[in-house]
Amino acid sequence: MFGASGRAPRCRDAAHPFRSKTWQKRIKTAFVRKHSNTAFIAAHCEMIPIEWVCRRIATGSFLKRNPGVKEGYRFYPPKIEMFYKDDAANDPQWSEEQLIEAKFRFAGLEIGQTEVDIMAHSTQAIFEILEKAWQPQNCTLVDLKVEFGVDITTKEIVLADVIDNDSWRLWPSGDRKQQKDKQSYRDLKEVTPEALLMVKRNFEWVAERVELLLKPQTQGRVAVLMGSPSDVDHCEKIKKACGNYGIPCELRVTSAHKGPDETLRIKAEYEGDGVPTIFVAVAGRSNGLGPVMSGNTAYPVVNCPPLSAEWGAQDVWSSLRLPSGLGCSTVLSPEGAAQFAAQILGLNNHFVWAKLRANMLNVWISLKQADKKMRKCTS
Repeated sequence: MFGASGRAPRCRDAAHPFRSKTWQKRIKTAFVRKHSNTAFIAAHCEMIPIEWVCRRIATGSFLKRNPGVKEGYRFYPPKIEMFYKDDAANDPQWSEEQLIEAKFRFAGLEIGQTEVDIMAHSTQAIFEILEKAWQPQNCTLVDLKVEFGVDITTKEIVLADVIDNDSWRLWPSGDRKQQKDKQSYRDLKEVTPEALLMVKRNFEWVAERVELLLKPQTQGRVAVLMGSPSDVDHCEKIKKACGNYGIPCELRVTSAHKGPDETLRIKAEYEGDGVPTIFVAVAGRSNGLGPVMSGNTAYPVVNCPPLSAEWGAQDVWSSLRLPSGLGCSTVLSPEGAAQFAAQILGLNNHFVWAKLRANMLNVWISLKQADKKMRKCTS
């Protein structure tokens, strides 16, 4: 089937932020592939008639429903609300209990507590990913509304909605007077050619910047330094995990014990080109590589020693017990070392951060579903 928003004036395609293959690997959506500038191919879903809203800042209808709350009140964590899609009843707000008691069933999946929790957590994750993406452009994502459906083939709950300029509120510099979303049209006191031109320019502004959501503002890398080429298998695991976050990773061989001058030369090489770099030191037995690097660079250093079954319990202390003034951390798992590096780089790279946040969501969902299955098996 084809999907296009059709709900808001669009000067040109603004590109659904979750349409790229990179996003698809992280956030489960109904999107399959692009068909044209205004339409895409989507998986067949049975829609769940609930509009989920995630708010960072109190404004709009929330103020009317909650008298006494001033506009601009910030929610930590973001506030999640749901509304039952019923035009005749003006889309009333629902509670979790109402949704569960409705006993909806779509594509054979009954919507119970597990499914409600999955949609709530997914809504917050989607909001936080887009919020982070807008920050480098000095634009505040105020709130967001999304809808979910059940894929009739996989029986999974997926994001089955178009996110466009009718889906969010965007305030450049956090200033409501500069709003660029569809609310600028709703707030018009009179529809004139000049006013419509202003709305068009707002939508063009959003369309141009949405393209930037898929482009990281800063690039970083991981440099894995191994004390011996015999550690290459351990290092390849780090490199592969870095690739999952889209982080370039280079492998080098150097020994702080046998060639300290070369180790410091390699360090200077990475410091000299201005690219944010995380050093991962992979050295077995007596780890001098990580501490030497940490004592001679302001860049982050992570120890990831390839411990042996025979001497691992003794060798690890050379990575844990360090002289004063050194700040290198130690992560034993190669995948964990890559994740730690991603968390550092993700502070200034919304693309990496989004993958970390989506992974958190997917782990949470898998545990939630496993618990549901366990309860069925043991009941």
